[in-house]
Order: sequence, then C-alpha cells, then structure tokens
Amino acid sequence: MEPPKDKWNLVLLIFIVHGIGTLMPWNMFITAKSYFVDYKLENDSNSTSASNYAANFLQYMGFAAQIPNVVFNWLNIFLNLGGNLSIRMGISILVELVLFVITVVMAMIDSSSWPGGFFWITMASVVILNIAAAVYQNTIYGMVATFPFRYTGGVILGCNICGLFVSLISIASNYIFSTIRTAAIYYFITAMVVLLLCFDTFFALPLNKFFIYNQLSRKKDDDEGVKNSEIPYWTIFKTASMQLYNVFMLFFVTLAVFPAVHSDIKVSSPDFFIKDPIMFIQYTCFLTFNLFAMLGSLTSYWIQWPGPKYLIIAVSSRLVFLPLFLFCNYLPLNVERHLPVLIGNDWVYWIIAVIMSYTSGYFSALAMMYAPQTVEPKYQVKAGMFAGAMLISGIFCGILFSFLTPYLV
Repeated sequence: MEPPKDKWNLVLLIFIVHGIGTLMPWNMFITAKSYFVDYKLENDSNSTSASNYAANFLQYMGFAAQIPNVVFNWLNIFLNLGGNLSIRMGISILVELVLFVITVVMAMIDSSSWPGGFFWITMASVVILNIAAAVYQNTIYGMVATFPFRYTGGVILGCNICGLFVSLISIASNYIFSTIRTAAIYYFITAMVVLLLCFDTFFALPLNKFFIYNQLSRKKDDDEGVKNSEIPYWTIFKTASMQLYNVFMLFFVTLAVFPAVHSDIKVSSPDFFIKDPIMFIQYTCFLTFNLFAMLGSLTSYWIQWPGPKYLIIAVSSRLVFLPLFLFCNYLPLNVERHLPVLIGNDWVYWIIAVIMSYTSGYFSALAMMYAPQTVEPKYQVKAGMFAGAMLISGIFCGILFSFLTPYLV
C-alpha cells in the first residue's frame, strides 16, 4: 500500500510540542535564577549558608539536574524503564506535573526564615524532575528516530523554542506582576499548562495513520529478531560514533558557557542602552541564547551544511567560545577577578553570544538528524537514544566544567 502522508504536518507539530516539553523543567529553573538567588536565597543577609547557596545556585542546580539525567538516559537505552515507549512518556509527564505543583506551592510560602530548607527541597524536586525528564527525553528521541530525519529536527526545534518561550514568559511575568513572588507563581503555572498540552497530544498520536504506519514498521523490525537481548549496542555506538561525538561536544561547549558564565557577564559601559542589570542578563543572555538557538535549528530545515563527514570540524571549532566568554566582563558572585577583561565592549560580547547561540542550535540539529541515519533502519531507535544520552552527557560535563570557571578568572 501507499505509505500514508503526515496530513497538515500534524505529527511533526506534535513532536515539536514534545521537544518543548522535554526541556521545560530545565529551562524554567535556570531562567528563574533571579527568583531563586535574589528573592528566596538572598533575603536573609545574615545567613552565610544562604549566601553560599545563592552564589553557586546554577552550578548546584545543574549538578542536581544532570546526574540523574545522565544516569537514567543511559539506563533507558538498555532497560525498559516503565514499560514500552508510550507508557514511559505518559508516566514521565505526570511526574513532572506533580513536581511543578510542589514548586508553585513553595513559591507561595514565605521561606525567608529557612533558606537552607528551601534550597534542599528545591534540589530534591530538581533531582526527581530530571529523572522523569531523562526518561521522557530519551524516549522521544528513540520514538522519532524511525521517522524521516526532519522529525528529529522538529524535536530539536521544539527544545530551542522552549528556551525562547520560557525567556519571554519570564520577562513578561516580571513586567506584568508587581512582586517577584506573584510573577514566579504564574511563571511556573505556565509550565504546567505546557506539560498538560504534551500529555493531551501524546494521546492524539496513536490516532494518526502516519504515526501508526511508522510504529508498525518498528514492530516489524522487532518481529524479525531485533530483540533487546540481541541488539549489537557496541556496533551501533561505534558506527554512529562521529555524530555522537558531535552531539556531545556541541552541548559540552554550550553548557560550559550557558547559563553559568553567560548569566554572570555584567554590563561594561554605562552608556549601553540596557542599563538595568537584571534586564541586561535577561536580554543578552537568556533571550539571546534561546532566540538564536531556535533560529539556528530552524535553519537546518532548509540547509544541511556541512554534511555528516565534515560537521566534526565546525563542531570542534566552537571550543574557542570557552576563552572568549571568560575574557568578557564575567564577574561571578563572591569572586575577585584577576584575569584581565579583554572584551569590554558590550556590543562585541553580544555578537559573540549571538554566534555561539546560533551555531549551538544549527549544528546540534544537524548532528541529531545525522546520528540515526548512520545505522541500519532496524537500529535507528537505539541510535537515536544513544544520541539523546550523549546530548545529556555533554550537558553534564559542560556544567561540571562551569564549576571551574570562577577559579580560572
């Protein structure tokens, strides 16, 4: 029979929505840095521990988020955590919804007298959120791997739209609401609405003929003997290794810089048009990164250059961003800087931020699209899951490196 078509690109749109959902917990928490650091943890000026939590909040949170994310992403490749792909996705989204309810409740409570308790409750929530997010993200990359590669690009596009969407919601909530507390409550409620949309669209997928056709193709591969115990994991990993390196290195460089270093770069010139320190970070860091990463991943729909063979050169060249950002006006909290500021022009810093963000979105979309195409069709699900695990591993190692950057300056 003639393979069914994706009418109105409905399945593609649903995968874009799920791309937004996979990174929603991470983006919501890192973009709310001012809420956690300046409101919840810095309220008590006499508390040394609160000040320490505030100074290193993004690093602590990155550590708490990415350890379970890495572990469960890799486990999800080899074990059927929570059953088949559909069951795993449904349970993961429900767990994330419950955790965001707890986060909203914590925003409503006055925790100024127990900042340490608030910090550890937040970290526990981050750990559980990212266990669920790891299974969700790894599963969606495995599910989309059997579709044409632009569908994998759709998930990556959704991930980058998520960052832009969260940045805009953060800026809007701070403008609309008079207090940080109220802004934070509605900000986190927005995440719950998006996750509910993901949950609803998840049940719409099995009703689509194009989706059913691809699922039957996967089942046919299973029936032909591609069982979990017989999958040549090492062969798949080795065959896709160049693209897996690209995925890892892209996210390592990006997360070594963003958000820990990027969000601690302060305005250098009093004449720069963004004078408010918080708005400077919101616009030049979070909004810039998320907007241009999204535009980069969108570009990959029309242009796929360089090809699989030469992408490694472009990806490796991005290592130059590590020293470039450190030579900007990077002023981490409670650290006396000794390294000279060589890039003191705010416009030059912003241009560097735009290039870093755009290449992050564009090259990551290419690498994630190329990875499943390097192996036989019956192994594409596992190759896609390997790519998802390398993505998270790159994020984790980048965050670990960001712990060193205050000492480097």
